[in-house]
Amino acid sequence: MRDCVISASQATKVFKGNTALDHVSFELERGKIYGFVGRNGSGKTVLFKCICGFLSLTSGEIVVNGKTVGREIEIPERIGVIIETPGFLLNQSGYHNLSFLASIRNRVRKDEIFDAMARVGLDPKSKKRVGKYSLGMRQRLGIAQAIMEDPDILILDEPMNGLDADGVLEMRRIFLGLKEQGKTILLASHYREDVEALCDVVYAMNKGVLTPLR
Repeated sequence: MRDCVISASQATKVFKGNTALDHVSFELERGKIYGFVGRNGSGKTVLFKCICGFLSLTSGEIVVNGKTVGREIEIPERIGVIIETPGFLLNQSGYHNLSFLASIRNRVRKDEIFDAMARVGLDPKSKKRVGKYSLGMRQRLGIAQAIMEDPDILILDEPMNGLDADGVLEMRRIFLGLKEQGKTILLASHYREDVEALCDVVYAMNKGVLTPLR
């Protein structure tokens, strides 16, 4: 496929005899949003973790930007991630949390952290501790963390959790804007409206089996 950025070939993950990913294969192009739908436990989160290098496959392979995850590269570069509930230092402000995370790879300036927070509707100068944040505010902070390094690929597992209707619309605008910039986005969501509004291609997962819907 032209300009393929992520591919899976017979990707399989087995936990103690239970198959979480069952010979999953796909090719994903740059500049599109891909939706992954399915019930809890269907394999979506496991797939995302394997793409990110957080879990290793039992068999098969996943290639990100031309490099095989777990063999040629441990953690793919230029990738932003929200998987499950974002974990933060509860006694620190949102900015200090992102500043700490940014210091690990030292790729982001202070003004870029400020910009990421402002884009998702958070005040980067606020001293409010994350422990006092609402669920929606923590989700916004997680999205800011995912986009602050200007990644080429975003992997978003239920990014709308905890957001009110206005917040959902804001995030949709952000994700569509990132798509226009040529970013590739993988989105798992329980909300049909998000998938219909955002996704170019949709896959269903059921008991580890991936099936294209459109």
